[in-house]
Amino acid sequence: MSKVVSGNMVSVHYRGTLEDGTEFDSSHSRGETLSFTVGSGQMISGFDAGVVGMQVGEKKNLQLAADEGYGQRVDEAIQDIPKTSFPGDFDFIVDATVQGAGPDGRPIMAKILKENTETVTLDFNHPLAGKSLNFEIELVGINEQED
Repeated sequence: MSKVVSGNMVSVHYRGTLEDGTEFDSSHSRGETLSFTVGSGQMISGFDAGVVGMQVGEKKNLQLAADEGYGQRVDEAIQDIPKTSFPGDFDFIVDATVQGAGPDGRPIMAKILKENTETVTLDFNHPLAGKSLNFEIELVGINEQED
């Protein structure tokens, strides 16, 4: 039976939880597996590395430190942005998530921390940054990459 190696396209079912047991994501709740190419950078590093060596039908529990997940929180990712960067009728709601485009045109998301007179304070850290993550993974399929 073949084992996962870098370059394989794999399908997994998974459940992600925080240290306190709170579920933050699950392929089971969506009713479909997650597929990705191992080693391609599509997944957080610890998840990606965790499937290497698994066989179809195998289940594994991973405990990832923040650095193997979404990294540490970065103070510089909290920024004051001019309100003029938003549409005139924008409703600033503290703790809401907003989406925009970065300098390169790619979508970025941020959480509203505070509304000020002329600016809004946004947190561009990933919501799971700085957190240890637990994953229950089941390898459902391996498709070897073709050249």
